[in-house]
Amino acid sequence: MDIAQGDIPQRDIIVVGAGNAATCAALSARENGASVLMLEIAPEPYACGNSAFTGGAFRVVYHGFDDLAQLIPDMGDHDRGNVDVGTYTEEQYYDDVGRLTEWRSDPDLTEILITRSFETGRWMREKGVRFQLGLGRQAFKVDGKFKFWGGLACHIWGGGKELMKALHARRAREGIDVLYETPALALLQGDNGVAGVRVRHQGRQIDLRSKAVILACGGFEANAEMRARYLGPNWDLAKVRGTKYNTGQGLKMALDIGAAPAGHWSGCHSVQWDLNAPPVGDLDVGDRFQKHGYPFGIVVNARGERFIDEGLDFHSYTYARYGAEVMNQPGLFAWQIFDQKTLHLLRDEYRIPRCTKEKADTWEELAGKLDGVDARGFLDTIRAFNAAPRPDVKFNPNIHDGLRTSGLAIDKTNWAQKLDQPPYEAYGVTSGVTFTFGGLKVSNDTEVQDAAGTAIPGLFAAGEIIGGLYYHNYASGTGLMAGAVFGKIAGRSAAGYVASGVR
Repeated sequence: MDIAQGDIPQRDIIVVGAGNAATCAALSARENGASVLMLEIAPEPYACGNSAFTGGAFRVVYHGFDDLAQLIPDMGDHDRGNVDVGTYTEEQYYDDVGRLTEWRSDPDLTEILITRSFETGRWMREKGVRFQLGLGRQAFKVDGKFKFWGGLACHIWGGGKELMKALHARRAREGIDVLYETPALALLQGDNGVAGVRVRHQGRQIDLRSKAVILACGGFEANAEMRARYLGPNWDLAKVRGTKYNTGQGLKMALDIGAAPAGHWSGCHSVQWDLNAPPVGDLDVGDRFQKHGYPFGIVVNARGERFIDEGLDFHSYTYARYGAEVMNQPGLFAWQIFDQKTLHLLRDEYRIPRCTKEKADTWEELAGKLDGVDARGFLDTIRAFNAAPRPDVKFNPNIHDGLRTSGLAIDKTNWAQKLDQPPYEAYGVTSGVTFTFGGLKVSNDTEVQDAAGTAIPGLFAAGEIIGGLYYHNYASGTGLMAGAVFGKIAGRSAAGYVASGVR
């Protein structure tokens, strides 16, 4: 859709953004009786924000197969007999969020996220989104049976691209228009609150009027200046895992009219990312520059030294923090090291053509191939790791197996098999920023609040622009879930505000 000269569309609600949270907000507002226009800064082929890059993990409450079957109705008897999905109860969800955020996550927002996760999943399915079991990503086959761990049995079928294809197909059927290549510049204010958005469209500044605005345009992870200012030194040098268009403009627009900040502004979701990946995400590759197999090997820095406990927990609970650990290392890079015993556990992301990889039959040969790594320090680390005492327990990737080292400066506390079966493989990584944790303060109904805790009339928010959910760390699959939950709430709340006539 384009704006012809003098033909400015008038809608009840403007949604800034076109990703998961934004589209859920638009669909929710429409089903609650409001007319909606969406604004997207990117050209149509590159639209949908970070959502198009995601692998599709979906952290939802479930109590077994019967619950999952409501989201994945094509599961059959074969799945029931060969897959242990376990449970992921509200209590487990609360424990994970609390533990990972060091009990700082906003309690009201956390409760909403968790208690409404399953109903929101069913709502998304009604909108055309398909789900599948996350076999091969969150479950390994042990003794002939898959067993899920980390609360992530449910994934979006086809990942982020299929998610956004499904949501936008429904959006088009509902008659919701999108203005592409139309960056939002500022929020318009009327006598009684927000009254629209100033945009740039086809080289012109245009004021689009509306009765309410929903901001769902992500954080500031693609803005090097803001990363350095808020995350700290060297973060301007980090690679961007997803879209280059999440520059923090929505945050700036809201803060400019008095919105209150919330959440962990010096924190972010950052993963171990291929060392030679491009500066920003590539939609053709998607999330496959990530390298999450480190629990089954070791990770060394330029000194050849280990700097994390690779086996601290399942990768779902450490990956969003361990990317930041790489940023603290000399040269801002590291190498993940594996032997042949666990290569079959590494996901397809380790097998893409665009992969920084070295392979050798001996440790001495591999040491000479690791660019930037002190060879002697690396060999000392390998020898010490292999020589460290271990309990006589069986390696099991589906549980915290307790196969740990003892006596090292940093012990590996699970999955600590010796690295002794060549040929050996190494993968170069740096840090890839997914999204930033700082955002806007919102009410339980997603109304954006000012410093006094008062709702700014007509302004709502959803997705990664909301602050208060994430501190220090992040549980895989929470972002898509939160985007959908709070997007649905924002659409309903904005439609209710419009219908009330309070302006």
